[in-house]
Amino acid sequence: MQLSVNLIIVGLTVLVSWRAFNDRSLLERLLLWPPAVQRRHQYDRLLTYGFVHADWTHLLFNMITLWSFGSAVERVYSAWFSPLGYVLFYLSAIVVSILPTFIVQRNNPAYRSLGASGGVSAVLFAFILFAPWSTLIIFPLPIPIPAILFAVLYVGYSLWMDRRGGDNVNHSAHLWGAAYGVLLTLALQPRVLGHFLQSLTG
Repeated sequence: MQLSVNLIIVGLTVLVSWRAFNDRSLLERLLLWPPAVQRRHQYDRLLTYGFVHADWTHLLFNMITLWSFGSAVERVYSAWFSPLGYVLFYLSAIVVSILPTFIVQRNNPAYRSLGASGGVSAVLFAFILFAPWSTLIIFPLPIPIPAILFAVLYVGYSLWMDRRGGDNVNHSAHLWGAAYGVLLTLALQPRVLGHFLQSLTG
């Protein structure tokens, strides 16, 4: 029986985040702090920030979402390439989703960012391409909602909050992660677009 790489990613993220909750120096070394990347060339922070979280609520929300939808996306990517393909998809999404924020904030010593939300958004939106009418129940709200409707509401809310600001959530990373999940999946397998459109109208 093959061990799910998605489950390994979830477990690793929980372990690293838990350790960082109790080790401030570890947290500070792994989160995204632009001056450390810009001046000290600690480019690994563009990835490691996705393995630490602000608190248990932040961690559980991301990991429950990744666990719920990542296994399906992993099966598709593994069929196309290998389990390594899914790993590269997820890790690259973490990096790509934060790049626009890093460019804007690269000279801001007061800015910090952490959390797997960009990578999780990429996985969730790739899943929506495969099954747009599947029913999602997004923790912690026990309200079933069609995946495609959730996608529209999610993008609209993230755009609004990104413009509004003030809640200490990097909505830009959510949006770029979602866009990356859709665009990379379609670039790798353009036929998915036909499947998506047929599913919407079928």
